[in-house]
Amino acid sequence: MSEHFTTLQEIFHYKLGSALTMEHDSLDLLDVLEHAAMRSDLKEHFNEHAAETRGQIENLHNCFVLLSEEPKRVPSPTTKGLVKEAKSAIGKTDDMLVDAVVLGAALEAEHYETGVYESLLVLAKASGATGIAELLNQNLEQEKAAIEQIKAAADRIARTDAEEQESRVEESHAEDGAGAVPTPAVKVPRFMPPGSI
Repeated sequence: MSEHFTTLQEIFHYKLGSALTMEHDSLDLLDVLEHAAMRSDLKEHFNEHAAETRGQIENLHNCFVLLSEEPKRVPSPTTKGLVKEAKSAIGKTDDMLVDAVVLGAALEAEHYETGVYESLLVLAKASGATGIAELLNQNLEQEKAAIEQIKAAADRIARTDAEEQESRVEESHAEDGAGAVPTPAVKVPRFMPPGSI
């Protein structure tokens, strides 16, 4: 039988259960990303965020306690899809570039989680559930911090990968005896920071 909501409280409880599933899926994703990452600092980041995610799961359990309910996981098809998409993209990517794909998958997941917590906070505040709102806000702030860390790492790695790839092309042309690498008719910048367009 499909769910039918008649109160904001029912919606809130359902979304809270979906967030619980989301964080468990996030642990699965972080495990995939940690094993796929080539750089040790990324592996360490994903391992640390997994520990943080377990704390977020505990916060969600405590939300249910404050509601005097048993924690109940409900479907979160979006996060299942994010895990599946990450695995697929990783499988299609050369090891030399996989860290960029790993970081992209992490960033997409964190943005989704941020949206979920923001919508839960609106409902918690509207119902006057301040204790629950505090727990949800802790999770939200951790997700926002994770986004900033991932963006900084992605920027650094994208620049490094672009330079290495350019260097490999130049070496390849030199070995083939082609001499200098021809300059393209249209110069495309290797990297354009966000907001520069």
